[in-house]
Amino acid sequence: MTSLSLKDVSKSYGEVEVLRNIDLEIEQGELIVFVGPSGCGKSTLLRMIAGLEKITGGTLEIDDVVVNDVPPAQRGIAMVFQSYALYPHMTVYDNMAFALRLAHKSKEEIDTAVKSAAETLQLTQYLDRLPKALSGGQRQRVAIGRSIVRDPKVFLFDEPLSNLDAALRVATRIEIAQLKESMPESTMIYVTHDQVEAMTLASRIVVLHGGNVEQFGAPLDLYERPANTFVAQFIGSPAMNLITAEVTATGNVTSVKMTDGGHADVPIASRDGDIADAVKLGVRPEDLTVTESDDYLVSAEVEIVEALGETTVLYFKSQNGGEALIAKLPGIHKIDKGTTIRLTAVPEKLHLFDNEGRSFLYR
Repeated sequence: MTSLSLKDVSKSYGEVEVLRNIDLEIEQGELIVFVGPSGCGKSTLLRMIAGLEKITGGTLEIDDVVVNDVPPAQRGIAMVFQSYALYPHMTVYDNMAFALRLAHKSKEEIDTAVKSAAETLQLTQYLDRLPKALSGGQRQRVAIGRSIVRDPKVFLFDEPLSNLDAALRVATRIEIAQLKESMPESTMIYVTHDQVEAMTLASRIVVLHGGNVEQFGAPLDLYERPANTFVAQFIGSPAMNLITAEVTATGNVTSVKMTDGGHADVPIASRDGDIADAVKLGVRPEDLTVTESDDYLVSAEVEIVEALGETTVLYFKSQNGGEALIAKLPGIHKIDKGTTIRLTAVPEKLHLFDNEGRSFLYR
């Protein structure tokens, strides 16, 4: 059973601390995705797991063995880079076989491992080709195959799709998902800045920001119950709307009043802290609907209309002193720029955040 445990892991370059107090427990068979903005430390954390970056503080355990000082080649880890890193003068077969030859495996073992991996990745017909004769997606599959033949304890993927165009990204993402299904016992850690990859591939997602773990959980948990305003706006596209509102509480019902006369009652069964500290109402663009009723959440003037066919995205003039508002409506809606419309949402889809950005629903 291959599990990873990061306990109070930190990373500093001189006096500059880039990761701090990282605690993660990763179980066998999980596909964990690290996401976050550029510079948040996600690739650094992956490289620390691989042994390519030294851990400044804390411990990394693989199968309950501390590996802080274990060389990369002895950790049982295989890494797939975004640059493919294939040998251009070697065939696909030889690229996949190279590490096994260095490990002095027999010719029969190498042939069995390479052909098995090639069949899994649908590369059998390309084994005699050079990398230059392959598409970007095929080259990435060869890079993945080179890792599979080593039968590692853990697979690490460092933004493997970033060099592909949009269509190939989708196709290769599906192939990686299928690969994971065919290897249910394999533990994989995947770094990306693309939240679609994170939401569709991950067993659980680690959201990193400023060197800290903001939230760690299942994709839909992060989407439906973000721990704070950063996660709320990072997960989901378009980002969650955050609106300043007047908040009061009676029993387990929280009343929200908007500056334009809109309002809502938000059911919160339990609260940690004074609800008066709630200063932001959160609502996802896709949870807003148009209404003509006096019972509405917010009204706003349409500034931009994006008619996408399957959806219509409305951008409204800034609300409440600078806060933008976006609504994502299913289907086609003929709404003119400059129109003022009322929007509402079911109370269960609303979120409240305190003055430090923490969610009342997550607590």
